[in-house]
Amino acid sequence: MSSEILMVVDSVARQKGVDKDIIFSAMEAALATVTKKKYGQEKAIRVDINKDTGDFRTVRYWNVVPDDTELEDPEQEMHLSEARKMDPEVEVGSRVEQELEPIEFGRIAAQTAKQVILQKVREAERDMVVEEYRDREGELITGVIKRVERGNAIIDLNRTEALLPRSEQIPRENLRPGDRVRAYLYDVRRTQSGPQVFLSRTHPQLIVRLFELEVPEINEGIIQVRGAARDPGSRAKIAVSTSDERIDPVGACVGLRGSRVQKVVDELAGERVDIIQYTGDAATFVCNALSPAEISRVVVDEELNTIDVVVDEDQLSLAIGRGGQNVRLASQLTGWEIDILTEEEEHQKRTQEFEASQKLFMDYLGADEEVTGVLADEGFTSLEEVAYVPLSELASVEEFDEEIAQQLRSQARDALLNKAIAEEERLENEMDPSLMDVEGMDEATARRLVAGGIKSQEDLAESAVDELLDIQGISQSLAQRLIMAARKPWFESGEEAPSQAEG
Repeated sequence: MSSEILMVVDSVARQKGVDKDIIFSAMEAALATVTKKKYGQEKAIRVDINKDTGDFRTVRYWNVVPDDTELEDPEQEMHLSEARKMDPEVEVGSRVEQELEPIEFGRIAAQTAKQVILQKVREAERDMVVEEYRDREGELITGVIKRVERGNAIIDLNRTEALLPRSEQIPRENLRPGDRVRAYLYDVRRTQSGPQVFLSRTHPQLIVRLFELEVPEINEGIIQVRGAARDPGSRAKIAVSTSDERIDPVGACVGLRGSRVQKVVDELAGERVDIIQYTGDAATFVCNALSPAEISRVVVDEELNTIDVVVDEDQLSLAIGRGGQNVRLASQLTGWEIDILTEEEEHQKRTQEFEASQKLFMDYLGADEEVTGVLADEGFTSLEEVAYVPLSELASVEEFDEEIAQQLRSQARDALLNKAIAEEERLENEMDPSLMDVEGMDEATARRLVAGGIKSQEDLAESAVDELLDIQGISQSLAQRLIMAARKPWFESGEEAPSQAEG
């Protein structure tokens, strides 16, 4: 039996590519399962195999508990006093063991052991697949289409199968069994049917991996890929840069007579690829990303993360692209929200913004049209900007001196204070007194709720947690606590709370 165990372990480990320790563990589990059929399934039984000789011993064990503790499972637990009759040095929390006579293997026992071993080996293989491919997430994977089920392609990766969902396939790409494909590995997870490897041919990183494959300078780190955006099957943009001034990163990616980029295009079923020069300057980068459109000028709003791009009338359709494709991809690539405007549209927008800012300052600062016009011209758009900008910056405006700047800042702060007081009064007037009766409610929280449309205890009781989370300053735990407190009268009167209010 000992030599047979070693032979089985060695054979299975070679065939399945599984570590011998895992096979030994499976053998021990199998022998323990078979042994329990003889001695009783409820007993705690362990089998230890000597990995050098193949000899094994079968042990029954009990967990040792204090004498004053009731045994929850007499088959697996033993009081300390009884355990010390078997082992005088045993302590509470340890185990006491009794060696059993090894069983004789019959046909049924051998079959049971085989099933357990196969199950353990399959589990080990699955774990190996998960770990192997989890380490490869983000890589380019090559495989052969084994079959197509309901539009989903099953890819043979030799050791396992991967899933290329229909939603991750390039539109209008005709994939057939036997085709060799490259795809981006974006997820590995366990499912009920075992480990599943998920691939994509629409992921933006796929195009990055393909360029790494075709452009040695990217693989060597001489050229860096700064981002990618795709409209799969139609058009893509990729931004590249280099710290080596002697190298043209765009030209290197295009290759001699377009050879490098053409290989990527062919792999992506004809998807057109724009290679963009990355720059640290946002305005320049956005202009490059909107290529081939010619840009007249840009207006950057860093606070709102928006860029207004002004183009001539004849460049408008080119900048926007068919169905907004060009500007959408440029926005995804650069991370800026881009608004394309003609000269006339940009002039109208600036005029409207100027008039709105000027009216705001005239209404709240009591300043004349000339002063408010200067503020609007200098880019001030809110009372907060005037109130809290450094005094030196406000005084540096050519038409202002320090006295005017100080006066404007003081007036802006007074206006903000008056607005805050008026808002407090409005919220207080709209608040139903019952809201303050809710246990745990304070005035600041009540005002936040009223500003969010929750004006009474009844409103709060009928609210969902998710609705309150949209209100600034309200956490999930606070929302849950206040809603339950507001519903307290329902429970006292026996009313049934709306099921949707739990959020």
